[in-house]
Amino acid sequence: MAHSGNYPAHWEADVVLRDGSTMRIRPIRPEDAEALQRFHMSQSERSTYLRFFAPMARLSEEMLARFTQVDHRDRVALVLVDGEAILAVGRFERLDGGDAEVAFNVADSAQGKGLGSVLLEHLAAAGRELGVRRFVADVLPQNARMLRVFADAGYDVQSTMDDGILAVSFTITSTDKSLAVLAEREQRSEALSMAALMRPAGVLLVCAGQEGQAFGRVLLGSLTQEGAPGVQVVGLDGAPGAVSSLDQVRPGPDLALLAAPPAQVLDLLEPLAGLGVRGVVLYTGGFAAQAGSERISQRILRRRARRHGLRLVGPRSYGLITSAADRVGPAPRIEASLYPNPPRPGSVGVFCQSAAAGRALLSGAAARDMGVASFVSAGHRVDVSGNDVMQRWVGDESTAVACLRLESIGNPRKFSRVARRLSQEGPVVTTIAGTTGQLNPPGHEVATSALPRRALDELMRQAGVLVAETVDDSLDLALLLSEQPLPAGDRVLVLTNSGAQAAMITELLRGAEPALTGEVHTLSPTAGVEAYSEQVRAFAGRDDWDAALVGYVPLLTDDGVGVAGQVARLSATSGRTTVAVIDGMRGLDVHLRASGPDGPVRVPAFPTLRTATTALAKATGYVRWREADRGARVDPAGVDRTGAKALVQAELASLPTGSTRRLAVQATTDLLRKYGIELWSQHTVSSLAESLEVAEQIGWPVALKTSDELLRHRLDLGGVRLDLGSPTELADAYRSVQQRVRSVLGHETTLDIQAMAPGGTATVIEAVEDRMYGPIISFGLAGDASELLGDVSYRVPPLTNVDVASMVRSLGASARLLGGGGLPALNMEGVEDVLARVSVLKEELAEVSAVALHPVLVTETTITVLGARIDVAHPGRGDAARRFLPA
Repeated sequence: MAHSGNYPAHWEADVVLRDGSTMRIRPIRPEDAEALQRFHMSQSERSTYLRFFAPMARLSEEMLARFTQVDHRDRVALVLVDGEAILAVGRFERLDGGDAEVAFNVADSAQGKGLGSVLLEHLAAAGRELGVRRFVADVLPQNARMLRVFADAGYDVQSTMDDGILAVSFTITSTDKSLAVLAEREQRSEALSMAALMRPAGVLLVCAGQEGQAFGRVLLGSLTQEGAPGVQVVGLDGAPGAVSSLDQVRPGPDLALLAAPPAQVLDLLEPLAGLGVRGVVLYTGGFAAQAGSERISQRILRRRARRHGLRLVGPRSYGLITSAADRVGPAPRIEASLYPNPPRPGSVGVFCQSAAAGRALLSGAAARDMGVASFVSAGHRVDVSGNDVMQRWVGDESTAVACLRLESIGNPRKFSRVARRLSQEGPVVTTIAGTTGQLNPPGHEVATSALPRRALDELMRQAGVLVAETVDDSLDLALLLSEQPLPAGDRVLVLTNSGAQAAMITELLRGAEPALTGEVHTLSPTAGVEAYSEQVRAFAGRDDWDAALVGYVPLLTDDGVGVAGQVARLSATSGRTTVAVIDGMRGLDVHLRASGPDGPVRVPAFPTLRTATTALAKATGYVRWREADRGARVDPAGVDRTGAKALVQAELASLPTGSTRRLAVQATTDLLRKYGIELWSQHTVSSLAESLEVAEQIGWPVALKTSDELLRHRLDLGGVRLDLGSPTELADAYRSVQQRVRSVLGHETTLDIQAMAPGGTATVIEAVEDRMYGPIISFGLAGDASELLGDVSYRVPPLTNVDVASMVRSLGASARLLGGGGLPALNMEGVEDVLARVSVLKEELAEVSAVALHPVLVTETTITVLGARIDVAHPGRGDAARRFLPA
């Protein structure tokens, strides 16, 4: 549908409600007048009175026009719709001084689903985007529901009674409390929306077409195994009890396993929803990733599924396996994957996208005898993604470890937030397909990024996610984490009968990340079970080690079985992390088992010393991350948010949508100052005479640099001249720089002249609006370290003070700042303060598409921002502090 030029399409979103159902939220439109009138007339007299303070059977034509014809700036209105029907409407109108009056109305038939909370979240997000500082509302005291929505949102609500009406007010700036409330609501509702998929009450298998018949026969074989719950079958030729039509299905199923051609899939969604189905796994494909194809698009499939309140896994899903027990209690285990011999039940949750990844994970888990709690293959992840599955795993005691294979990441920012929460409960292990982290498999609609792979790796590290290099490595690590206790420290006891192994293990432990300390005990090459047994008895009683790595290489005879028994005994008697590298053993070998005080103990066998030491290091690193202080969200003092928002909006007033504008020097200076960052004064000149005049005004010595971005920070390339102390030196430098610019660019540019700043170490702070990551902050040392070697740290805001400190300290060249090599430590507090202010600026101002402070000179006592550039554009994303499903 076409909209006016100022229609904020990025405010449109699908949302999950309190009961797990989905609904669409969007700005109101003039053509909504009739639907709004029907909504109003369906309300009870009490609801109408609470909203308008008076009886009102119908809205007048004038009111309808005012309510539906808004400018999306001074008057904003959002509606929650189910199909064409409006079920809730919320609005605000600007007042003076950064305030806006807010009101909303929820259909009587939709009360109790959290629609009011969703409206408030999205209205507040729109308000923050438009520069609104505070919401105010007049509320009747008996309107308990509206008052509760305000109170429960996490804002600091103030209220006063005046003439029988409560005057309510609260600032809408996101706080730690409001973000925590949002995260809790988001997790609870999204987890509930996955219930039909992960804990179905009944299963329906629906097949159509030649490919669908083939899928159906494979699935039916798994679904009808001994102990499996009953399943109803539609359209599968020759299947016992199969019916030909959905009309013949008995009530009860809430999960549909669907394999059919695209057109039939669309036709089946509404009748499936009518039967009470709430989750669909789609095994077949054929949908186009992009609109404009002759094939039905994935976007249409997604919209149709959500319109009918369905969560959809696929298309091209490899299937799912549900847990035999979860937070609710015991449940039938549904094995609806295409893999013929699924792994045994266990405690590892597994997620992937493609069939190839699904088969590799399930076959690898089965080969290791790794127990799988649940498995989901999202296929082309049109709707359900890894974020949804992780939300379901949060608080699920049956899932101790999460193991994910990511071929693409649709919403890295949300992934980081959800994975961080899940990692606080248990380890999250992942492998990322490809070398860049931006693989675009066929059938996937994936945003790309201009940032290097390190940005993704740091995002994972920030969230506590353990990244493995290969699927095999991830399964080995997940096996260790699910079967063994976490290491209490970094002291590794090593026992082996191979000198070569001992030397290799020592080197591997030293080079691990994090580094581990090893105490190596090397037995005779011919040592067998008796020698290992003697060592195990001695080690079990010691408390000076945290993990054990036992290796065995048979020489004259093979005592591997007996040695394995001793390794298991060490694990059982010590209760500490134990791994084995024994020739011919892999995974949970039957010989690596023993009875411990709390039940059976199983020790994982690793294929190589590298994989064993890497797994121990990652387990140790995870413990450190989980125990580390998370810090507090940075909130620098002295920020003029209202003034900053007004400045960028004024710049955008005449800017066409889709265009970008580079702020002038004065506007850049003013915007940075509103966030407490002072920019070293600079003057742009276009002639030698003008440069001499400016130098006399600001005082000698001066610095001269070209305005061109390629050369302006490169002293080594002739684009910068420093410490010019006289008119003669400035004149020579002016001609030299312009000659260099002409040789590189083919033409002259304007030049910038500045008073000389205190010397120091040059750093670069940048923030960009990335298509894949959204807002992302980076920090590095200026010059070759960052530009050629990629020594740059990245984080996704909002940042905590710990995040900011780790950005600086994670650089390979951080010793330059911290005082390594006998050099004095520089002003780290000042660096972190500027970095925090830039992160808040970028987080709060989606209109700022890029900001770069280059260079930022750091001395022992001072911070000097010598140069800056800021680009602005109309925002392509809504405020992050709101619940929404990916589009």
